[in-house]
Amino acid sequence: MTYDVAALRDHFPSLASGVAHFDGPGGTQTPTMVGEAIMATLTGPLSNRGTVGASERNADAAVAAFRAAFADLLGFPADGIVYGRSATQLTYDVSRAIAKTWGPGDEVVVSRLDHDGNVRPWVQAAEAAGAAVRWIDIDPQSGELDLDSLGDALTPATRLVAITGASNLIGTMPPVRVVSDAAHAVGALVYVDAVHYAAHELVDPVALGADMVVCSPYKFLGPHCGVLGADPALLERFWPDKLLPSSTKVPERYELGTLPYETLAGATAAVDFLAAIAPGDATTRREQLRRSFSAIDEHERALRERLEAGLAALPGVVVHSRAARRTPTLLLSLPGRRTRDAYLFLAERDVLAPAGQFYAYEPYRRLGIDDDGGLRLGLAPYSTSDDVDRAVSALAEFLADRD
Repeated sequence: MTYDVAALRDHFPSLASGVAHFDGPGGTQTPTMVGEAIMATLTGPLSNRGTVGASERNADAAVAAFRAAFADLLGFPADGIVYGRSATQLTYDVSRAIAKTWGPGDEVVVSRLDHDGNVRPWVQAAEAAGAAVRWIDIDPQSGELDLDSLGDALTPATRLVAITGASNLIGTMPPVRVVSDAAHAVGALVYVDAVHYAAHELVDPVALGADMVVCSPYKFLGPHCGVLGADPALLERFWPDKLLPSSTKVPERYELGTLPYETLAGATAAVDFLAAIAPGDATTRREQLRRSFSAIDEHERALRERLEAGLAALPGVVVHSRAARRTPTLLLSLPGRRTRDAYLFLAERDVLAPAGQFYAYEPYRRLGIDDDGGLRLGLAPYSTSDDVDRAVSALAEFLADRD
């Protein structure tokens, strides 16, 4: 299928700045229709949810549309879709609700590959409940998950395994289904952080073996918020703390306070935008999304290969993204040079590739990089070959400049 990146970019006013954005793993640029959906909903009429006035019905419709859109994106029923202000907030809330069922003798498994948002909430919840924490390791050379350590970590006492769908730091896409099958074999739940994964792959909870999946729409062209998907029957098993008069019905049970209806509308518009990237004869939005993600993957893979080839020709660049299956996100170190200096140098040339650890505390420590941060270049649906060439050229200039 034809991928018209120039036509796609026309929907993003921010790209007119001329900046080559490689900061997508931290948050993508936003198309006009998302902003318009937010504005139209916010300016209303809009009230709290209800069925009497038009403003109440608008709020109710925004919630229903949001749940339907993310049911299509995440592959869970609409009444298993939970809104949150961020994936981290959702994970904290859910971890505390689930941890009410834990106690001494129970165990929780986390991984050295994960963003801290899918590590610390579980570690802290386990500690508060008196449960033990076990770790799945990674190979620092390949960036792959150490499956031998998975076997060592799982026991009949394991209650939950938290695992990423894709590393936001080095792009590694671990064999989540292998982890899930092993976890389910000992009776444990599987919580998948798909924040980086969902920006590049259509989430299929059955294929992943995931009981719960969390994502962040601002990583895939939407507004800043978080979304959790799960089987409603599973959500019924747990009781988060909340205000006494508020609904205990699932999924509202997990949503605190009045929802930001305008944000929900923007997130819905982002799903619709993604679904329209590769139009065809699909009869459902889920199938349209499947087509679009296939087209996005083909586009981003070609650019990743171009970027990797360009970096391979530069002396003094170490690429830490080496896994067999990975997203188009590359982490670089520059022995003898500070990556923050490279970040600033590139930014002066309108190439935005931030440096840091990006809250991936465990994998960054495990990689053993001798710097306070790595240089991360992430590709997005609107990235172009010109962006890639500019990044390689600017980095070559930085490496040649020793003053």
